[in-house]
Amino acid sequence: MLKPDLLYKLKKVKKFILFLLWTSLVFSDGIIIPHPPSPEIKPIPLSVDFHNVSCKIKEGFVKTTVYQAFLNDYNQDIEGTYIFPLPKDASISSFSLFSDGKKIEGEILDKDKARKIYEDIVRRLKDPGLLEYIGGDLFKARVYPIPAKGKKEIEISYEELLKADENVFRYRYPLDVEKYSPKPIREVLIDVEIESSIPIKNIYSPTHNIKIEKKEDYYAKITYKETNTKPDSDFILYYSVDESFLGASLLSYRDEDDGYFLFLASPKEKEEPFPKDITFTIDTSGSMRGEKLKQAKNALIFCIDSLNLEDRFNIIRFSSDVESLFEDMEPSEWENKNKAKRFIEDMSAGGGTNINDALISSFIKVQKRPHIIIFLTDGIPTVGERNVDLIIKNVSGKNKGSRIFVFGVGDDVNTRLLDTISQENKGFSTYVSPDEDIEGAVSGLYKKVENPAFSDISLFFSPIKIYDLYPKKLPDLFFGSQFIVLGRYKDYGMATVTVSGKMKEEIKTYEYNLRFSKKETKNDFIPRLWATRKIGYLLDQIRLFGESKEIIDEIITLSKKYGIITPYTSFLVVEEEPKRIEERFRVLSKTEVGATAVKDAKKVFALKEETLVKPSVEQVKYIGKDVYILKDGIWQDINYSDEETKKIKYESKDYFDMLNEDLARVFSLGKNIIFKYRGVWYQIID
Repeated sequence: MLKPDLLYKLKKVKKFILFLLWTSLVFSDGIIIPHPPSPEIKPIPLSVDFHNVSCKIKEGFVKTTVYQAFLNDYNQDIEGTYIFPLPKDASISSFSLFSDGKKIEGEILDKDKARKIYEDIVRRLKDPGLLEYIGGDLFKARVYPIPAKGKKEIEISYEELLKADENVFRYRYPLDVEKYSPKPIREVLIDVEIESSIPIKNIYSPTHNIKIEKKEDYYAKITYKETNTKPDSDFILYYSVDESFLGASLLSYRDEDDGYFLFLASPKEKEEPFPKDITFTIDTSGSMRGEKLKQAKNALIFCIDSLNLEDRFNIIRFSSDVESLFEDMEPSEWENKNKAKRFIEDMSAGGGTNINDALISSFIKVQKRPHIIIFLTDGIPTVGERNVDLIIKNVSGKNKGSRIFVFGVGDDVNTRLLDTISQENKGFSTYVSPDEDIEGAVSGLYKKVENPAFSDISLFFSPIKIYDLYPKKLPDLFFGSQFIVLGRYKDYGMATVTVSGKMKEEIKTYEYNLRFSKKETKNDFIPRLWATRKIGYLLDQIRLFGESKEIIDEIITLSKKYGIITPYTSFLVVEEEPKRIEERFRVLSKTEVGATAVKDAKKVFALKEETLVKPSVEQVKYIGKDVYILKDGIWQDINYSDEETKKIKYESKDYFDMLNEDLARVFSLGKNIIFKYRGVWYQIID
């Protein structure tokens, strides 16, 4: 509840300003900032209730419609000004805001008038956050009334044309509202629909976890949704178009040193499923008794029902002994599926865990098409061969090309054994915690791998020199999936990228002419994403094979340069949240079994497969390729080491004279900043 004297002062206030901030460089949602009657009262921004976006992209032409509501928590009606900074080359197509049945009209302000408005707001708010929006024209409209204890809904549409870079389109939308909304936003929803006369291939967001629906080659729907959230980064989406069976695209970043690149590849969407062989190998030892076995059975039945007509399959259950449903692979016809379901229903838990014999029995005699093994266990080897290294050697020695996907259920699994088996046999491990759903995890994996498209993939680059690629071993491609490869490059210019692999047991080769940029700083997320994956790989080497000074030193160097917190560099973080930091970034455990080992395996796998670029903790911020850390209340460039600085007073004439579009995002960090600009270290002081 407001204090009486503050409430009295606020009742005198008639003018408020409503801001919806949007630029082509960095964007943001709206806020409402009151104009208090005296400088002693700091304005309190009003909250955003919901923020829904509909984006329709057709042949690169975009229409974006924003629909959001602002909450007035005060006990009186308020007046405001709606401000919309325009993206470069964008035009307002509609603005829907009515007051007393009359449509509100607006006006366009040029960038000089827009800058003056921003600077005035910053002085009034005592908050430099808005400075990142310097540059560009803006749309302005008067809003009245915003009802007491009510909300005002606004809908605005704008249009723009995306320019393809080679065959890649880039769309950017505003979601950076963390600095403004005093409360979490109840709902944030972005729906993007893409239509193209050329088949849509790769779809990727480096900023947000997106859901992709693509049931045909010429249409895709992308959704991002969160509730009770404060988004802290803009929504960026890349998509490519390509006529070939295997669509490939390349994004690059190069500033002063060797370049960084991100390579994406995905197959056609609509294609008759390629025949495959699949073996389901299920642990039925005593520890699987109860709900675990029940869920595993349900997952198996789902997989059996989902088999394609041309597939062949087998089921192996193991405990102390090993039992197969069939002697060899059998067609997925109706009779065999019914036999499988009866076999599954008759499974009961009991005995030990014979992992070695179960995996050896899972291989097939003659392999003429892709063979997938889905292996599920909840324990460590207790029967037969128990030596982890010998089991790994036996499995790799017997394998003639099968892919092994491993599910570790619960905390009593040997993570080194399962991870090494999956990695050496072109699969991956998934760990299901005791409180997680086995059925959902297994069925989810099956949907990803049920339709193999391209296997045994290799990449060749000419004449550009490429190094430090991650992942080290390329995964298979399945219909409906894509892979992402990150790496470094020397030289620059056009290069031939050759992708080779097996399709229906035939070797297929695709060539692409792609550009490795001489100078490109727009895709500034790529270096950090590359470093994240490399750190994940190095941590995995430590986890599987033990520590070495060389690897630890490399992790520390990468962590410092790219601002990525790791078990070896948590000292970069100030001790404001020591417990949370200790839990998240403690040194990797040397144990192979138990809850801690499983958590480590999950964390390292997430780093190796990372597709998003976000700071790990609040004390780290990314501004383009630069990293800023918060130390003693000062945001400082991570490369600063007590050099002499040129000091500039916050809000002084020198401060605003220096402000330009290059420094706008840096200045928006706060009132105390140390940064380097054109070879000189500067310090903003409050």
